[in-house]
Amino acid sequence: MAKSKAEYWLTEDGLILLKGWARDGLTDEQIAHNCGISTATLYNWKNKHIEIFEALKKGKEVVDYQVENALLKKALVGDTTAQIFWLKNRRPDKWRDKQETKIEAGDNLAEAIEQAWLNRKNER
Repeated sequence: MAKSKAEYWLTEDGLILLKGWARDGLTDEQIAHNCGISTATLYNWKNKHIEIFEALKKGKEVVDYQVENALLKKALVGDTTAQIFWLKNRRPDKWRDKQETKIEAGDNLAEAIEQAWLNRKNER
């Protein structure tokens, strides 16, 4: 009986390669190409083999933490682009571009809109 391609990638050497590629920042598409399989097959393997899923997850976590730390360092030294990006993602309730304001208007809609605008302005 012929071995499946997944069997090699489940070995220690195969898992080390997968983890390394993920750590190096390769996408799932690029990793699948390196394995000689389609992206859909890689997704199937990740669902079927926890070892492959974990190797890719752990590899990606390493580089994700490095990028997060680099972004934080840039934000703390005054890089406004990094600060904006950090705040919009960490505090979207306060810093997202789209703000939602609920207006309850009775007889005077214009007055209610002005009051909502003033309330929003004072929150900042």
